[in-house]
Amino acid sequence: MIPDRIIEQGTLTTDGARVSVEVRLPWYRALPASCIGRATLTVDGVEVPADSLRWGMNGQTFTFDELVPNTQDWWFPTDSAVLSGDLGLAGDAEHKVEVGLTLYIPYIVIGENEVLHIEERDAKTMTARKAVAA
Repeated sequence: MIPDRIIEQGTLTTDGARVSVEVRLPWYRALPASCIGRATLTVDGVEVPADSLRWGMNGQTFTFDELVPNTQDWWFPTDSAVLSGDLGLAGDAEHKVEVGLTLYIPYIVIGENEVLHIEERDAKTMTARKAVAA
C-alpha cells in the first residue's frame, strides 16, 4: 500500500460550489470499479457531504452506488481518478486536503464470501486552483 501518494499534489480545484482533487490507487494492481467501496473528502476540516461525492474515471463520472455493479471499468495504478463534491471554497488559497479510501481486493479471499478490504488515508496542503469553464 502507498497511502502517502493517494492525493496528487497540486490538483485541488474549485468552481466556488464544488471541489475536486485527483487521487491515485494505493495498490500495486488494477481494480475494477466495483472494488472502490467508499471515499471521503475533507478540506480544512470540513467533510464534503457523502451524497454529493462523485468519482471520475476513464472519462466518466459515477456515484458510489453506480460503482458497485461496475466490473467493466478499471482503475489502474498509473491513472488518476477525480474525487469531487459539494463544498464552497475560495480559489487561490492554501488548504489542507484529506482523502480516505476503502477498497476491496477481490483476489485475496480472507473468509467465506469475504475479500480483503483496505482503508487508507492521505493528507496534503495545497493551493486551490479555480476551475476553468468548459
